Amino acid sequence: MAFNALRQDLKGCHCGLMPRQNPQGEADRLEAATDQAIGACGGDVRAALKAAIVANEFLESEVCELMQAVSRAYVCGRFKTYTG
Repeated sequence: MAFNALRQDLKGCHCGLMPRQNPQGEADRLEAATDQAIGACGGDVRAALKAAIVANEFLESEVCELMQAVSRAYVCGRFKTYTG
């Protein structure tokens, strides 16, 4: 349950590449997501933190798999770089 709350929170995430336009709005969104994750874990902050760690590890493994797939595609000539 908490994983779904965290996944919802990640929608629209630009991974820090885009500057924050509204820091207060971002803080409010983060507070709401935190409350939602804790609520999904029955108020247990420790369980919510564990869920966040599991979700982060899952996302890290997904990034690694995608990086390997792109790398293999590039080596095999199926991925063309943009030269401008």
